[in-house]
Amino acid sequence: MSAVDNARAIYPSLAGKRVFISGGASGIGEGFVEAFVAQGAHVAFCDIAEEAGKAVAARLNTPHSHTGAAFAPVFFPCDLTDIGAVQSMMAKVEEALGGIDVVVNNAANDDRHSVADVTPAYWDQSMAVNLRHQFFVAQAAVPSMKRSGGGAIINLGSISWHLGLHDLVIYQTAKAAIEGMTRGLARELGRDNIRVTSIIPGNVKTPRQEKWYTPEGEAEIVAAQCLDGRLLPHDVAALALFLASDDARLITGHEYWVDAGWR
Repeated sequence: MSAVDNARAIYPSLAGKRVFISGGASGIGEGFVEAFVAQGAHVAFCDIAEEAGKAVAARLNTPHSHTGAAFAPVFFPCDLTDIGAVQSMMAKVEEALGGIDVVVNNAANDDRHSVADVTPAYWDQSMAVNLRHQFFVAQAAVPSMKRSGGGAIINLGSISWHLGLHDLVIYQTAKAAIEGMTRGLARELGRDNIRVTSIIPGNVKTPRQEKWYTPEGEAEIVAAQCLDGRLLPHDVAALALFLASDDARLITGHEYWVDAGWR
């Protein structure tokens, strides 16, 4: 166990919570799965990468795992661009967990693209991958949250549109919309004690991001931050744990940044 893991806050209110995480097979999503499992939550997660998802579930189900898991996570393969498949999966998640208390809408794809190369089909696909499923996952979870007296929905946005980064205009459009959706859902669901927030990560060091950035590029990011150091998935997960916990019981309708001051 690392020093960071040793120092992680424990939220008693998360023990036994029923948590669903999308895109949990790698990167930030895998960090979410591990973090909530370590809090003693019942975790289900999905990903289109079936083998990677199974591997994460198996790793966190290993006896004497450093996470100290009270409950083994449950993996569901799913293509989130297929809303029928999403709705079917969410019914299975609710059955497997006995309800849903927390949703972390994490899955996305930040493929680079030029303005000239965007077609109507690419637009629709990007919105389906980055935006649409967040609403329908939340919609599917709301009835269970209402029956339980409340819940928390955490949507993952992106720093990219706040910075206006190159070659990401359609991705940034979707991610900007997530913040508007968060505000709208928070207003619609608040009287049912369902809180809706969004997390805006900075540039997080994951194998996927290393595909886009050279060591020199990473150094430029750190130089633009207020704080030294590279953000890691557990830094984003730490914020998600707080927002999902009862400690954040009156926090809703806003976005929260974890970017080391990179903006």
